[in-house]
Amino acid sequence: MDVIVRPTPELTGEIGALSSKNYTTRYLLVAALAEGTSTVYYPAHSEDSDAMRRCIADLGAVLDEDEEKIVITGFGRRPKDVKELNVGNAGAVLRFLMAIASLCPDVTFVNTYPDSLGKRPHDDLIKALGQLGVEVEHNEGRLPIRIRGGAPKGGKIRVSGAVSSQYLSALLFLTPLLDEDSEIEVLDDLKSKVVVGQTLEVLEQAGIVIHASGDYMHFRVPGRQSYQAKTYTVQGDYPGSAAILAAAAITKSDVKVHRLAERSKQGERAIVDVLQMMDVPLTHSDGTVHVRGNGRLRPVEFDGDAATDAVLAMVAAAVFADGTSRFYNVENLRYKECDRITDFLQELKKAGANVEERRAEIIVHGRPAGLEGGVEINAHYDHRVIMALTVVGLRCRQPLVIKDAHHVAKSYPQFFDHIGSLGASVERVE
Repeated sequence: MDVIVRPTPELTGEIGALSSKNYTTRYLLVAALAEGTSTVYYPAHSEDSDAMRRCIADLGAVLDEDEEKIVITGFGRRPKDVKELNVGNAGAVLRFLMAIASLCPDVTFVNTYPDSLGKRPHDDLIKALGQLGVEVEHNEGRLPIRIRGGAPKGGKIRVSGAVSSQYLSALLFLTPLLDEDSEIEVLDDLKSKVVVGQTLEVLEQAGIVIHASGDYMHFRVPGRQSYQAKTYTVQGDYPGSAAILAAAAITKSDVKVHRLAERSKQGERAIVDVLQMMDVPLTHSDGTVHVRGNGRLRPVEFDGDAATDAVLAMVAAAVFADGTSRFYNVENLRYKECDRITDFLQELKKAGANVEERRAEIIVHGRPAGLEGGVEINAHYDHRVIMALTVVGLRCRQPLVIKDAHHVAKSYPQFFDHIGSLGASVERVE
């Protein structure tokens, strides 16, 4: 499916934020790792969270879902002996389950997205699993990946955090179940520390004890622990809402987004702070962000490491700021569904934006009068790119055609319905 985005000067209305993808996948996993029955209220429905549903069911969890909640009877430390798992295009799900699959004798993760997830590296996690005595067959660190485990052993583990924090999170989910105590040392820098905080928050709620250093570079994990069956409630999703809020910021708007907790540990909550720094008129109280946009924005400088999944939406807003914005410490954007620096900026340039890249920076020379548009652009199978390009299309003089826009369903299947309900002119083309 392609989408045609036409100029849209005004947005008005209110929506409820999507449930958090990050929290949903983590709650589904800890429920599966518990022995007993857990309940997760308001779980997200997206390709990522559905991939976790599908895979934990394949591993032996029993799922019963209605419109409000999902009830999961877990498999504990004894997943079913499966031969194959398909995570689709869900990188975090793959990495978390690579660790859990080491409890199985022989599992192969198949490669169904060779042009997206199939290109992403997983070497650092593969090396760490090797330290647990797990044998991994792989294609130069990429899918397909075969895990030969069955009896991983805890101990001293070293893992790089330079590319992704998901490798560390994967180990934090696995090591409490092992017979031995473990020490995890993070090498190099650790990207997206805020997301590690979300993992630790969910683990604590599931009854798991982990001793973390203040900088998240060293962890002591007691072994022989058991996940407890609990009841969880998923909060609203800031990464998806970031594009909606950016769209409201660059137009004349009166938009409310509900279910966005002020004290959320999601790093992408920073979208609210960044838009305020850009002088966007907004308030945030009682879980509702209210934007009364006037289309006028100041440039901003922002360290994007803690808010990775909102950076592209911030860049989309900065495209129309009156001056030069800089988003730095964002190299990990290069290791997502696509290279979210080079690939995204390439498409922005086609639309008429004045942008530059450095290895770990995005520089945006704003064009407050808007862009020309009138081109067909490639979203590179990336949901965040699709949403950010949609925002940009609202302020183009000619329509933007976004190819393969159905991949937005990876995290936000209702995105075009939601932004359309606020007045955005978006047309699906099958």
